[in-house]
Amino acid sequence: MANFQAGLLFTGKSDAGEKISYKWRILQMSHTTALLRTVNVTRYVTPLREGGSLPAIAEADDGFLYVLKFRGAGQGIKALIAELLGGEIARVLGLKVPEIVFAYVDEAFGRTEPDEEIQDLLKFSEGLNLALHYLSGAIAFDPAVTIIDAKLASQIVWLDSLITNVDRTSRNTNMLMWHKALWLIDHGASLYFHHSWDNWEEQAIRPFTQVKDHVLLPWASELESVNETFRSMLTPERIRAIVSMIPDDWLTTGTSPGSAGEKREVYIQFLTTRVAHSAIFVKEAQHAREAFI
Repeated sequence: MANFQAGLLFTGKSDAGEKISYKWRILQMSHTTALLRTVNVTRYVTPLREGGSLPAIAEADDGFLYVLKFRGAGQGIKALIAELLGGEIARVLGLKVPEIVFAYVDEAFGRTEPDEEIQDLLKFSEGLNLALHYLSGAIAFDPAVTIIDAKLASQIVWLDSLITNVDRTSRNTNMLMWHKALWLIDHGASLYFHHSWDNWEEQAIRPFTQVKDHVLLPWASELESVNETFRSMLTPERIRAIVSMIPDDWLTTGTSPGSAGEKREVYIQFLTTRVAHSAIFVKEAQHAREAFI
């Protein structure tokens, strides 16, 4: 069973006498666990119009709000797989990621939605989707406002080079400040090899050239030491445990050939190969950083 710390519901008064009603939900899973909760979506709250995938804030049957990523939107299920793998790899490495859950959307859920675009999105997203716990009150990370230390910057650059995440730029950082800590979100643009499946072995050992646009690259001066630590943490066993969380029907949906087990093995081999050859993407990041500064 997943090792979640206990949640806490707190209601009281601040020092200024202002009433606060604050729901605290544990968002960090054990580094050794490989199990996600499943919730049922009960209420569509509001769309988040950023990007093309139309995520939404939704309420689930556990009473909490989530940022819901739909299987019927944007890049579809492959974006959900990338979100799942990227987020859980980050968590294993000790980085802060909101709790990720499977979110079930019932076939009748969107029938009363007046917006036709949203209604279609919900219709095409019946079944198992993915959601991240909503960090109420969080603000977008701004490097001009918040200083990130070299170690943390290096850890995030290493992660994004591993999973080939092209979407952590100054234009769209996909990081939030919440309770004075940096949280990582939105890994759906990662692992782009799986959109074609061609030459994945070659892609697994390629440098990540897009790292030159990474918002934290200027501060990532400890890539060598981070590489040594993270290689030891991200073992083949941990990679296999994370990849095993992908639902079978996510792997068999679409036109690409292969069984769920065969595709799951490709993800495992891609990631283990990339970790084994991490010196390639670390060197690329170091060269890009030298050119930048």
